[in-house]
Amino acid sequence: MSTPRRRRLTRAAQLTGLGVVTALMTTGCSFQDAIRFGWPVGVTPEAGMMRELWTWSAIAALVVGVIVWGLTAWTVAFHRRKAGASELPRQFQYNLPLELVLTVIPLVIVAVLFYFTVVVQNVVDRQPAGNELKVDVVAFQWNWEFAYPESRTPAGQPVATIGTTEDVPLLVLPTDRPISFTQHSEDVIHSFWVPEFLFKRDVMPDPEKNDQKNTWVIERIERPGSFVGRCAEYCGSYHSMMNFEVRALPGNLFDQYMQLRQSLNPQTRQPYSAAEALQQMNCGELCSPTATTTRPFNPNPTDRLAF
Repeated sequence: MSTPRRRRLTRAAQLTGLGVVTALMTTGCSFQDAIRFGWPVGVTPEAGMMRELWTWSAIAALVVGVIVWGLTAWTVAFHRRKAGASELPRQFQYNLPLELVLTVIPLVIVAVLFYFTVVVQNVVDRQPAGNELKVDVVAFQWNWEFAYPESRTPAGQPVATIGTTEDVPLLVLPTDRPISFTQHSEDVIHSFWVPEFLFKRDVMPDPEKNDQKNTWVIERIERPGSFVGRCAEYCGSYHSMMNFEVRALPGNLFDQYMQLRQSLNPQTRQPYSAAEALQQMNCGELCSPTATTTRPFNPNPTDRLAF
């Protein structure tokens, strides 16, 4: 290759590298932000496994992309017909070793990705072991009901929280134990989604008839906090407003919360509601009686556009 052409290619490579570095530095992202490739920060071990699978899959795709782009550029630069030449450059379409390599490498890549995908899927989609806190999730147009079937009020009913147009339902969970969710819908298909879980699952009206597994498990929530939950399946006019909030409490606070939910409020002589129990605990923002990540909506159709 002539010296001027070599210099032009070197200069182009330098500018490309500079552009990539500049783009990464000016986004204001940390290294951890960059390697998540847009995924939010997870708060469960399962979320961490899925994020790692996504990260390494994206890195593998980028490596393959760089190799393909490099080979394409190399071919364009060094294996094109020169001006005034009567013959084509050397061709490789009948190169058996090269064709074997180009067949085996993709098969290896697909096999490795398939293996790690199955490993993660088996953890995320595992059956309950029986030692989990059980939570029933009921979806309906356009709100949620959460119940703890193994905890009872003084009247013998399961402890439950149901959302209304005035109150966003709070799904209060512990951070120190596994949790099993069983879900179903009262009407149409909904979808239970907490972005920080990096996981969502359709909530079906009749899971058995629709051949859909309606129970799933998380090992634990890794830190206390409030996390917005949403319906991720279009379900009607107020789908976008069908929100809830996961309130993750340390184990001792969750036990205190459940003790209150299973007793009577001396002022009303009724079982404590979720808001009343949290307010009674008086433990700062973590025990706010109302949602902190979202808010209820006005059911008046004329107000929907202004929401």
